Amino acid sequence: MTAAEFQQISHTIPLQPGIYKYYSEAGELLYVGKAKSLRKRVSSYFVKNHDNYKTRRLVETIHHIEFTIVGSEQDAFLLENSLIKQFQPKFNINLKDDKTYPYIVIKHESYPRVFLTRNVIKDGSEYLGPFTSVGRVRELLEVIRYNIPLRTCNLNLSPQNVNKGKYKVCLEYHLGNCKGPCEGLQTDEDYREGLQQVKNILRGNLSPVLQMFRTQMQEHAMNMEFEKAEIVRKKIESLQAYQAKSTIVNARIGNVDVFSIISEGNYAYVNYLRVLNGTIADTKTVTLEKKLEEDDTEVLTYAVSYLRDAFQSLTREIIVPIEIEYPEEHVTVSVPKAGDKKKLLELSEKNVNYFKEELYRKKILHLEGKSDMERKKVLYQLQADLELQELPLHIECFDNSNFQGSYPVSACVVFKDGVASKKDYRHFNIKTVQGINDFASMKEVVYRRYARLLAEQQPLPQLVIIDGGKGQLGSAMESIRELDLIGSMTVVGLAKNEEEIFFPGDKDSIKLPYDSESLKLIRRVRDEVHRFGITFHRQKRSKGTFKNELEGIKGIGENTATQLLKTFRSVAKIKLLSEDDLVKEIGAAKAKLVYAHFHPATGEADTPAAS
Repeated sequence: MTAAEFQQISHTIPLQPGIYKYYSEAGELLYVGKAKSLRKRVSSYFVKNHDNYKTRRLVETIHHIEFTIVGSEQDAFLLENSLIKQFQPKFNINLKDDKTYPYIVIKHESYPRVFLTRNVIKDGSEYLGPFTSVGRVRELLEVIRYNIPLRTCNLNLSPQNVNKGKYKVCLEYHLGNCKGPCEGLQTDEDYREGLQQVKNILRGNLSPVLQMFRTQMQEHAMNMEFEKAEIVRKKIESLQAYQAKSTIVNARIGNVDVFSIISEGNYAYVNYLRVLNGTIADTKTVTLEKKLEEDDTEVLTYAVSYLRDAFQSLTREIIVPIEIEYPEEHVTVSVPKAGDKKKLLELSEKNVNYFKEELYRKKILHLEGKSDMERKKVLYQLQADLELQELPLHIECFDNSNFQGSYPVSACVVFKDGVASKKDYRHFNIKTVQGINDFASMKEVVYRRYARLLAEQQPLPQLVIIDGGKGQLGSAMESIRELDLIGSMTVVGLAKNEEEIFFPGDKDSIKLPYDSESLKLIRRVRDEVHRFGITFHRQKRSKGTFKNELEGIKGIGENTATQLLKTFRSVAKIKLLSEDDLVKEIGAAKAKLVYAHFHPATGEADTPAAS
């Protein structure tokens, strides 16, 4: 659908809130979105030029549009998520999670059994969960089995069968693991009381279970039944040991859901901590593939909805690192600045960082595990796809990065024979460029890198990848010309997020097949230079090698500076804030200092940034 074709139908689009669906000419559902005003949101796709290749491709593919008007933003939010989960349109965020989670089922039968299952059947049984780990479910069942006597047999204990005396107690009864309901030695009421304690254990609410056992122990002791009292005491110790193994944050926090996010290129990683009664009951991390120009707010909102639905969460508070619009009734969204909730958020962030690093490690191990012949095959494919004169046995990739809009550094990674050669990696502190200038920084580091290789008579790479697109590629080529290296190696630019490859001087880009081994290798190289650069930043910051401009303001410490940067993402954005905005975040006294630093009295020069 062209912009002109859209203009002919734009006036027919409803102004109310709702969801819109884009279809291809073949009737394939391409994309589902929600909007406060359908006409305004849909129009935005057709009235401006999009930098993102995938967004342009979506607009070019749209043949017709359908709408569903709903009563509120909340209804639109819920319907959008339902349709995405049901149809998984190719241009919507893709959450890579196809696991079937385990449940603990309390079977709908006389004297219900309690066991692990992955199959949820609508037969009146009660399913508790789901849980992320089978190991954790088995641990819970072991705790239950030791503390709560329940039957484990498959007998049909209907009242008629029990009254007829069809069954005899087994070894489990004599071991004390069952109270013998098969012979009518346990009442249905007593059995139901045990099931209630099972539910309390599974929900992390151990207080009533412990209190029940303490009462039993006292009764046995008063009746001189010391052996029975000792058995109950051991159960109390068992539950307390289990409770101690759980990560207890603060019982006063109660039930909350905690989420954190890391975004890198086309992918985002979201961690979910499920907290019940102040104890971390479960954790799950998922990978999401961005398809259009989704920012962290959109990705996190979708992930929160998906995970809360998948784990059937009914908690009324969500803890997140950034503000999100989550229009579910009776749910509060919190972005904590300090205290136990902030510690929970930091714990979630540790989990998502670990998950991402583990994925990277497995990816590298998988690549290194390939045979020389398999790796060579990929390199020959890359040579053919990019029409390179030489086989790219030696590949180098450069990337610029900066910390919250300040303190630029660069990184270079090296791949030899298709495998990362970490001993050849290099970090660069930018020396000749003032402020943030990606183009000048790229020119500097490329010049320094290859001037050094020439001086040391080291071999040059066959392929150099400049992460950042045409602008950075042009700057890199200036250094290549100054060093008289034109023709000595192939230099290409890789557009951020879009995976378009540019050659110097070419107007059009090359797009390799999305699942091709060539592009997978280029992605690995790009992801590695991102990881290496970010690691460099963290090391520099932890050693205090560079200092944030905010910390250079008298009266502003590291904690306040970090708080502002986490909320507003960059020094550049903080400079644009009003004093009232700053007061809301850090209080009146500190807000006055920060505002005065960036807005000096008329006639005074701006304070230079600390270096």
